[in-house]
Amino acid sequence: MSFTTDSTIYTFEGKLLKLSHESTETKTKMEVNVYLPKQYDSASSKSIPVLLYLSGLTCTPNNASEKAFWQPQADKYGFAVVFPDTSPRGAGIEGEDDSWDFGSGAGFYVDATTEKFKTNYRMYSYVHGELQTKLAEQFDKLDFDTISITGHSMGGYGALSGFLQNPSKYKSVSAFAPISNPSKCQWGEKNFGGYLGDDKSQWAKYDPTDLIKAYEGPSPEILIHVGKADPFYYRDHQLLPENLVEASKGTPFEGKVSVNYEEGFDHSYYFISSFTAQHAAHHAKYLGLSN
Repeated sequence: MSFTTDSTIYTFEGKLLKLSHESTETKTKMEVNVYLPKQYDSASSKSIPVLLYLSGLTCTPNNASEKAFWQPQADKYGFAVVFPDTSPRGAGIEGEDDSWDFGSGAGFYVDATTEKFKTNYRMYSYVHGELQTKLAEQFDKLDFDTISITGHSMGGYGALSGFLQNPSKYKSVSAFAPISNPSKCQWGEKNFGGYLGDDKSQWAKYDPTDLIKAYEGPSPEILIHVGKADPFYYRDHQLLPENLVEASKGTPFEGKVSVNYEEGFDHSYYFISSFTAQHAAHHAKYLGLSN
């Protein structure tokens, strides 16, 4: 089997599996959490849709599993939730543990091209390819042809970027406080520069604000929530959702990028968990689980 089940946790009405496996993309051991909803045990083959949740800087698969409260929403609608890690761990690259916002815990969902990182930091291909293929092989009740994607902060960027790079793969997309225009903020400049080098045409291949301008494919509404008291939004200007909305004009997504600015909310999982139900309802509609 591809995955080792390190623990099985009964939570709400389903089960959270903490899994690990050896990745061919990252050349490291990777951990991933999977929530199987209450419908899973009695389900038939390929009958449980999937929601892929990408976490933010410094996070592991455990943060959202413990704090976002996707489980009751998954039980309500009948979808599974996959929580990948945010980077390779223990690749042994000099300096990968020196900074909280680059390297370990900060893979930025790209396939690195710089010499130092290109062997291990292949999180784009891992998340959108290898991980899903291997999970589908081991969990035949999960329907990876009916899948949606969401995420927070770096993971919100990763969700938007992955959706826009893969027309028709994901049924819907949403994001919590996403880094919407990484080429224009410090986090993006640091990570794109470190993983992709100085050629900004390579950055544009992952930047949602560039990708949306050239997108051709189905155009479901994009749901975004941002806390107005989030310092990464109002003070540090790391998120830039306004740039994504502006870039959507004249594209199939014009009028469909719904950015909800929430008074008083910050960047934390208190914020995320407060709006999980709205995002779950959004995805359930596109996954064919509700009207």
